[in-house]
Amino acid sequence: MQQNEIVTTDTPVTALPPAPEVHTISVYVNNKPGVLARIAQVFSRRGYNIESLVVSPSIEGRFSRMTIGVSGDPSGLGQIISQVDKLIDVQHCTDHTFDNSVVKELALIKVAVAASQRGEALQICEHFGAKTVDLTDKSMIAMATGNSDKIDAMIAMISKFGIIELVRTGKVVMARGNSAT
Repeated sequence: MQQNEIVTTDTPVTALPPAPEVHTISVYVNNKPGVLARIAQVFSRRGYNIESLVVSPSIEGRFSRMTIGVSGDPSGLGQIISQVDKLIDVQHCTDHTFDNSVVKELALIKVAVAASQRGEALQICEHFGAKTVDLTDKSMIAMATGNSDKIDAMIAMISKFGIIELVRTGKVVMARGNSAT
């Protein structure tokens, strides 16, 4: 045996199948009843799962912006975007997955944390740039913002205290610079 050789009894890690890519789609629509249902139906008919959905009014109250996180076969996504874009109340529909954009998410995480554990929990929150928005003698609520991977990492770290409740907004997106979202 050479001196630099490392001997281990660990078994090799088997590769996990890749997680389906979640595409971030922005849809600018007329602010009318039933628009969301018609758009969701286009994705559903094609077998795509909506992972997250955020709808909010635009600066002009007669329009709304939908940000949809969707997973499924990427080869058919272009056709779905074209179909959504043709709906009557849709102004435009864009896939921002590979664009130069800002994509953020917000999470509220209620954690069961005793006074003796509070320091460690607050340190985890501080590391991820989260803010404490509620604190009692038996629990705390942390508000975290950032990309989905950051939120996932914080949830994984803080879950050892026991997550009581978790609420996530889903992604919101805005194209950088002069590009339209």
